[in-house]
Amino acid sequence: MDNEQKRPHIPEPYWRENLNIPTFNKLSIDKEADIVIVGGGITGITTAYLLTKEGFKVTLLEADVLLNGTTGHTTAKVTAQHGVIYDELINHMGREKARLYYEANDEAMQFIRNTAAELQIDCDLTVEDSYIYAINDDNLRRVTKEYEAYERLGIPNDYVDTIPLDIDIKGAVIMTKQSQFHPLKYLSKLVDEIIKGGGEIYEQTTAIDIETTTKPTVVTGDGHRVTGKYIVSCSHFPFYDGKGFYFARMHAERSYILGVKPKKPFPGGMYYSADSPTRSLRYTPVNGEKLVLVSGDGHKTGQGMSTYKHYKALEEFSEQVLGVEEIPYKWSAQDLYTLDKVPYIGSITSNQPNIFVATGYRKWGMTNGTAAGRLICDLIMERENFYKDLFDPSRFYADPSIKTFIMQNADVAKHLIKGKLDIAHKRVTDISKDEGAIVAVNGQRAGAYKDQDGVIHCVDTTCTHMGCEVEWNSGDRTWDCPCHGSRFSIEGDVIEGPAKEALKKIDLD
Repeated sequence: MDNEQKRPHIPEPYWRENLNIPTFNKLSIDKEADIVIVGGGITGITTAYLLTKEGFKVTLLEADVLLNGTTGHTTAKVTAQHGVIYDELINHMGREKARLYYEANDEAMQFIRNTAAELQIDCDLTVEDSYIYAINDDNLRRVTKEYEAYERLGIPNDYVDTIPLDIDIKGAVIMTKQSQFHPLKYLSKLVDEIIKGGGEIYEQTTAIDIETTTKPTVVTGDGHRVTGKYIVSCSHFPFYDGKGFYFARMHAERSYILGVKPKKPFPGGMYYSADSPTRSLRYTPVNGEKLVLVSGDGHKTGQGMSTYKHYKALEEFSEQVLGVEEIPYKWSAQDLYTLDKVPYIGSITSNQPNIFVATGYRKWGMTNGTAAGRLICDLIMERENFYKDLFDPSRFYADPSIKTFIMQNADVAKHLIKGKLDIAHKRVTDISKDEGAIVAVNGQRAGAYKDQDGVIHCVDTTCTHMGCEVEWNSGDRTWDCPCHGSRFSIEGDVIEGPAKEALKKIDLD
């Protein structure tokens, strides 16, 4: 067995520690509401908070527990600086749309600041400059073009040749006066406000479909129904496609995060590399000290090298830049990318105006998710919103959408065929404790994991979404689909969609 698989795995971030986040019952009866929201992350909670304030009867359904999915695994930068994006947006969408993207996210940042102040939320919110830096000449050209895009769009900025970290850079562009915060401290207060406003929240309640024969109705995995005038799907990957073909218009990427206690003093600020593999740094206060969140090493879900090696790469980078006293936290996150890198927010299809979707935030869910909640609220209230067309899920830009669509789905086809042709050479008896692998069971491909007690958990590796073959994720102890990003537990249960059904268990007796 590889040495990396013997290393202890720490799957959860620290965000939930020492927080009194309320728990909610599972839905056990049919319900009716004005608004039914599916997904208990930043978009769902922000949307529910805003619509409750407007006097709507809101019901929110969460498949797991609130604030434990993508929102609970974020690095929580609150910024309109979303990597090297504005030069690309200008080239593909035009200057006006690029400016609107900035304004939507800048306004979302201001909304978070204002809401935290209004509700007196102590959520470790600070104002920080945000840097994109380059360490080689090729990426310096990208950073320079991004600086020029800031100038064209009127984005407050600065350009520097050095940054206050032990990294030898060629240049960096700064988006000034951005923010960072503790997302769960902020959102748990909004949850309190939703309940005070008469909203209802149900956890451990998985939405699996929407019936549209009369009023739109959410159907849960237990067969209960929640009917509403409007349905809002913000469950990371849309649980209902509505013939919008979202599975073919997005792909999933995983990235990795370390919570590092540094030996060197951290100077403040937020940092993001234009180089590959990406590196991102920012701090958060923990017990009076600065814990530095170091993240990056993104790749398509279910593809690439052994996932624990990504953690090792981040450890080596952290030691070089910060000096590592301790790494008490390690976790990973999954993000969805649209064809043009701008989220899909609005009516799920043009002929279903009362069913809304919000998805595809890349790695920037704190502001994009907040912008989504504000936009959906305005759409339901029939108020003008300048960002409606920008985020419209039905939009299509020939460049880059056609090229990205072809490449994305060619990649799906490649992995679908490859998975079917792969031959499993290992047997179940070859697996060590705390190891997972593709094995042959009765001549068929299967996935097996042996836990610390020696118990074997064996599943059919055929993804229940569209039939691709899942791969073992050694870093997170999951089975991941390389085609559309579905993820399954060692028991085969769905962790991430678009798959709705569990992997079949294989009885070895």
